[in-house]
Amino acid sequence: MSAENNQSSGILGAVERIGNKLPDPAVLFIALLGIVWVLSWLLSYITFDVFHPATGERIVVVNQLAGENFVTFMAEMVTRFMTFGPVGVVLVAMLGIGVAEHSGFITTAIRGLLNVTPVRLLTPMVILVGIVSHSAVDAGYVLVIPLGGVIFYAAGRHPLAGIAAAFAGVSGGFSANFVPSSLDPLLQGLTLSGAQLLDPEIQVNTLNNYFFTTASSVLITGLGWYLTDKVIEPRVSKIAIDGDEDDLPELHPITPEERKGLTWALVSMVLGLVILVLTLIPSESPWRDADGALASFGAPIMQSIVSLIFFLFVIPGIVFGRVAGTMAGVKDIIEGMTKAMNSMAYYLVIMFFIAQFVVAFGQSGLGTLLAISGANGLESLGLPISVTIVGIVLLTGFVNLFVGSASGKWGLLAPIFVPMLMTLGISPDLTQAAYRVGDSSTNIITPLLPYFPLVVIYCQRYVKSSGIGTLAAMMLPYSITFLIFWTLFLLAFYWLGIPLGFLSSYEYPAPAP
Repeated sequence: MSAENNQSSGILGAVERIGNKLPDPAVLFIALLGIVWVLSWLLSYITFDVFHPATGERIVVVNQLAGENFVTFMAEMVTRFMTFGPVGVVLVAMLGIGVAEHSGFITTAIRGLLNVTPVRLLTPMVILVGIVSHSAVDAGYVLVIPLGGVIFYAAGRHPLAGIAAAFAGVSGGFSANFVPSSLDPLLQGLTLSGAQLLDPEIQVNTLNNYFFTTASSVLITGLGWYLTDKVIEPRVSKIAIDGDEDDLPELHPITPEERKGLTWALVSMVLGLVILVLTLIPSESPWRDADGALASFGAPIMQSIVSLIFFLFVIPGIVFGRVAGTMAGVKDIIEGMTKAMNSMAYYLVIMFFIAQFVVAFGQSGLGTLLAISGANGLESLGLPISVTIVGIVLLTGFVNLFVGSASGKWGLLAPIFVPMLMTLGISPDLTQAAYRVGDSSTNIITPLLPYFPLVVIYCQRYVKSSGIGTLAAMMLPYSITFLIFWTLFLLAFYWLGIPLGFLSSYEYPAPAP
């Protein structure tokens, strides 16, 4: 069947047609803001028998179109955007990552890992490198996925299997990473905004899911390894490679200059980490809080995570650029940061409208009303909390088929899910982790993922007839397997009472009896 026919037939074709009818995420939040205004006006005349669980006060819907409220909204629009949590923290992290990416440090480090990997470990290494590549946002899609095909092809294995393994790590394991990335502060900021709709004093740590995502990287690597070698490669091995041999990409070795630069960059990174650890050890360390603790939310070390991510990438990036000769001076450093900011332009547009929506949604009282009403409804059903967690995962995975933006989806769902489940004793950390599982698991089967067509093109380098259906059929086993086993993995954390990450100012819920 041709790629064109694959695009228009079957379930995948239906998903694509429906998804294409959805507005752009920015437009979606503009529409939602309008809906909040209208609903707040209509419902402000109704008295609800819903009471705040903490204060006992009746929930009242505030009309956002009333003169004073609307004027206040207009007057605070700029400040609201500037102080919106996900904006500043993500941009600061991206400044450092931009330097490391512009200098070539990140891409060279990835190539180095792949070049020294034994043949029998190609699959897990490709998947693991794909997972780590999230630190550079788009690096995995533009570097690791095509290189997955290259190294499999060079090793005499089917290149489509290599592309599938890399895609599974980069996109399917999007939330499985032991290296902090810009995704952590992005989601944490939206989670915090949702949690503060119910409890304005609550704080959520930037690395509130770090233990879970670190352990998940091992799980996803193992599952992806088994599926690639035992399921996917035997299936695609029957597909003939008919790409132009002269046009097939090659895996270029690391040059002596790059190798020297990589060595010194890694030395600088390790040295920086050693210095940090040494300064953390003394009981009077300025990184500790007033009680001498490091893990508390008030400890300066916990409040400096984003700044540390910045330096973790910018210093090795500069060292690599100077030693390898890819950066001549300060101008190149600024250029790397500028390129990173250019790539964030669309993100800023979406965040502007999300910020307006989240605040209006909270000030109207609709979020609190919906959260408490939903929680009351769930309580009346008497469903175990574990079933509720599974429901969040499945709903997120379904929505992900139609809305590709991670920030867009969580910006929509966090103000509803987080406060609603807090009233049931489910921490914001656990709700966010459930979202991450559902979001990651179905990334690899939706044609609406912005990079999905690009991966199809990578496949067409080797098999000219490859289309959306070809790629989706390869990735479906990963998606289903990740969804099942990753959800069970999250439930194991909950049942055993294992912390998901660093401490937030919210007590981790005890396992259900």
